[in-house]
Amino acid sequence: MGKLHVILNKEALNKHKLNNQKIVVVFDILMATSVITSVLKNGAKEVLPVLNGEEALREAEAREIDSFLLVGEYQGLTIEGFLSPHPQELKEAVKNKTVILSTTNGTVAIRNAVEAKKVFVASLLNADYSARKVLEEQSDETVVLVCSGSSGAFNVEDFYGVGYYIDCLLSHSRNQWELTDSAIAAHQFYIGAAESGEELLRKSRVGQMLLQNGLEDEIAFVATKDKYNISAIVNKDGMVIIEN
Repeated sequence: MGKLHVILNKEALNKHKLNNQKIVVVFDILMATSVITSVLKNGAKEVLPVLNGEEALREAEAREIDSFLLVGEYQGLTIEGFLSPHPQELKEAVKNKTVILSTTNGTVAIRNAVEAKKVFVASLLNADYSARKVLEEQSDETVVLVCSGSSGAFNVEDFYGVGYYIDCLLSHSRNQWELTDSAIAAHQFYIGAAESGEELLRKSRVGQMLLQNGLEDEIAFVATKDKYNISAIVNKDGMVIIEN
């Protein structure tokens, strides 16, 4: 019997407890993991999640000019000289590029998870397909579902996304799961709000900030469930790629 556990923000993820034994799935619905899912589907070669803008610039120095895109925000503001991390704004620019992505929360969460046996990157856009891929990997390991949160705070949109992912895992699994209290809470929350995803994202703190910046269409886009049949994973080089 496998176990499902939900961590409510990236700061609560103890990387030393992963011990190359647990499967981790990282969520940052608004916006990092939604951006990663979208740009990979739209032809990006890979996504390099970095901790901050300074690291992104160091990574860029070693690459050919036309081979990459710098994309990032810090505390909700686009980093100077970078493209904004909004999926629909990026979709025409990413083909065959390495996307060097810096965000306040999601990319940091991915980096914090690297000691896991395997790291998946998920969003509402690819939740069902990703969950089925996790089931192919999982035997009796613990699956840790990480809400990136926002600078240590709880984010309702990540909790909703995790709850839907749990629903997908349960619906496709023939085996029983042991759910921790946080996993039960996330799943029950999703069940109660299943048909209100876009409204919930709009009402969230980050959603309100995006609305103030005229990004209604981006919220509607990332609230779409299962638009893409791709599984995004972190490879041994720390790149997020499509799993074949």
